[in-house]
Amino acid sequence: MVRSVADRRDGARRPAAGPPEPPGLVIDSAEETGRPVIRLAGELDLSNTGQVRAAVQTALAGRSDRVTLDLAGLEFMDSSGIALLLALSQQVREVEVRHAAGAVLRVIQVTGLDQVLRLAG
Repeated sequence: MVRSVADRRDGARRPAAGPPEPPGLVIDSAEETGRPVIRLAGELDLSNTGQVRAAVQTALAGRSDRVTLDLAGLEFMDSSGIALLLALSQQVREVEVRHAAGAVLRVIQVTGLDQVLRLAG
């Protein structure tokens, strides 16, 4: 997101002073055939893994032992995201990861999480 302010002389817009807005993370929950699906878009890091964990717990609400994470929109994941995926795999019988691509898929493969998680799409 780019912030801008109007230039008083000619009404044109220019970038606002100050640091850029952080990319952030968008979390969306849905259900498909009785299974919770959590869609993540943006960047998963230390600042928002708690929000993802809370979204998963809310979606599970003690009624499912399987969860799907759709990572199609996820552009970045740091070590706290890796720790989150590992913790989920230990709490939930089956964690399916859909549409992981690029750097996120590479992190999953290099860390060996592709042997623990079910990768799809």
